[in-house]
Amino acid sequence: MFTLKKEGVLLDKTDFEFENEGVLNPAVIQEGDTVHVFYRAVRKGNHSTIGYCKLNGPLEVLQRNETPLLAPHLEYESQGIEDPRIVKIDDLYYMSFTAYDGVNAMGCLATSADLVNFDRQGIIVPQFTYEDFHRMAECNLHLNEKYKRLHLQNNVDSRNRKKILLSDKNVVFFPRKINGRFFFFHRIKPDIQIASVENIGGLTKAYWQDYLMQFDQHILITPKYEHEISYVGGGCPPIETEAGWLVIYHGVRDSVEGYVYCACTSLLDLNDPTIELARLPYPLFQPDVSWELKGEVNSVVFPTGTALFDDKLYIYYGAADTRIAVASVSLTELITELLNHQI
Repeated sequence: MFTLKKEGVLLDKTDFEFENEGVLNPAVIQEGDTVHVFYRAVRKGNHSTIGYCKLNGPLEVLQRNETPLLAPHLEYESQGIEDPRIVKIDDLYYMSFTAYDGVNAMGCLATSADLVNFDRQGIIVPQFTYEDFHRMAECNLHLNEKYKRLHLQNNVDSRNRKKILLSDKNVVFFPRKINGRFFFFHRIKPDIQIASVENIGGLTKAYWQDYLMQFDQHILITPKYEHEISYVGGGCPPIETEAGWLVIYHGVRDSVEGYVYCACTSLLDLNDPTIELARLPYPLFQPDVSWELKGEVNSVVFPTGTALFDDKLYIYYGAADTRIAVASVSLTELITELLNHQI
């Protein structure tokens, strides 16, 4: 077994206009004792930008910007830039995020050499309607009925005549190439899918058409246990360990008071991350303290980044869609417990 500690709230909203409604779901990257935090900052009206702060060690706020680091300036991100994740591959930082135009939520990518200037690479997930997706995906298997129930809607939004596309978000990259390929998670509800490509530019319409025609081969993590039974989605970038890739993701269950979001854990094969080796049959942690139970959305813990100091893994997460909190656990103890639940 392992002992997980709730370290408490790291960041809360401020009076600055860009983050006066909430701060949540941070991308985190560690460089020595410095931890860079890129968080979703929400202003009133549910408009999101990316804020930035720097930590000394896992918990001490050293610097916090008073203006957004990244703000919307393209049509497909007009309503907001949401829920970033970040990794460093070779000499380049890869920040994935969700762009929201008021109708569609799509996984996007930006890259940076210095963590200050980011170059947008555009939408990198498939851009099809649900009907397109359903037609292609059912070539090789009958889709779980949840795919229809969680996605099916009208083709055009009546308010502004925008075509409604398949929602595909929670894009999370692995922190290095595997066998010469970029690997990343993405999420078409209710499952987590995995994709790979030699070059980011290869994520074309033709690539995704072929991918969806073989959709059954790309479903990686499906809801299995009660705490994740409604749907699952990507969380933190995978952590490389001797036992495999440690994956911390979010799982959702329906309750009489609404959805409950918890942190879940899985282990993937190092050389072939399409193979799941083990999974905890219970939550890594779940909402049970005040800052997680009450907020803009109640009963939410949403893990999106980690930092490792000695053997202690710090997990940064959005709490109740309002604030950013931190939990910690022994990495060794967690891996040991995961290996007791091999698939």
